[in-house]
Amino acid sequence: MLYSLILCSLILGLGGVGFWALDPQIETFSDGLWLAFTTAATVGYGDLVPSTHFSRMFAVIVVLLGLAVLSIATASLAAIFVEKDVEVEENQLENDLMLELIRLREDVRMLRTEVRALRDRIE
Repeated sequence: MLYSLILCSLILGLGGVGFWALDPQIETFSDGLWLAFTTAATVGYGDLVPSTHFSRMFAVIVVLLGLAVLSIATASLAAIFVEKDVEVEENQLENDLMLELIRLREDVRMLRTEVRALRDRIE
């Protein structure tokens, strides 16, 4: 999860720098970051848009990378929640199996005692 967040930040940061450098309408780095985020998330509010051919081509790259990286971050977050549920289920299953094993050992012990008693009667 940490790696995917770092990768997201890196892609969005580079996207912000790229838009700031390539597009004359993007006057500040924060505007570049905002455009990178709205582009990567495919939100596109329309308040800031790429205005040059180079910045539009760069926007395509940011969209493709953004979709991939944001999908990875979302999947990692979802996996954390699912993993917790699976872990709880696995712990419950393990506890149930341990109880069953204890019962089986007790049954085997009782059966051995009965077999010994029967052998003693026969001999």
